[in-house]
Amino acid sequence: MQLDALAAAGLTPGNIYQDEASGKRDDRPGLEACLKALRTGDILYIWKLDRLGRDLKHLVTTVRDLSERGVGLTVLTGQGANIDTTTSSGKLIFGIFAALAEFEGDLIRERTMAGLAAARARGHTGGRHFELSKNQIRLAQSAMTNRDTNVVALCRELKISRATLYRYVGPKGELRDHGRKVLGA
Repeated sequence: MQLDALAAAGLTPGNIYQDEASGKRDDRPGLEACLKALRTGDILYIWKLDRLGRDLKHLVTTVRDLSERGVGLTVLTGQGANIDTTTSSGKLIFGIFAALAEFEGDLIRERTMAGLAAARARGHTGGRHFELSKNQIRLAQSAMTNRDTNVVALCRELKISRATLYRYVGPKGELRDHGRKVLGA
């Protein structure tokens, strides 16, 4: 359907960029190549708005960048089919979308900050939990002071990787940053 709509708009197969991945993914080489190839005065034709941006904010940013470069955008079908940024009415409609996206971002930020404040008031702190408990750190510390300790076996017993062990305890049993934080040292 998408290729048929683009062909009906007069695009030739050599001018069509496509990705097989979801539009929600960050790594879309077809889109990146397309955006790099566009020059001032070009018009980017897309089948539907959701084919261009991962979310509304990404979409607004991409179209704003295209506009600054002098590249137009035409949406062929779907919700945004009346958007053509080469016309005044298309620019107006997209401006309304941009304002809504900014408003949505502000609301999300406000809700997040309120939720974090409420959690702190209940005694919860955010952030990632430490992989090792105080007892596990003390065990690792004493084991590492012994030169005969098999590090692989210690890691297997603690169910952690070697990198995680060394993040908490040094090779001679000395505490490292993560270990000091957990033990409150």
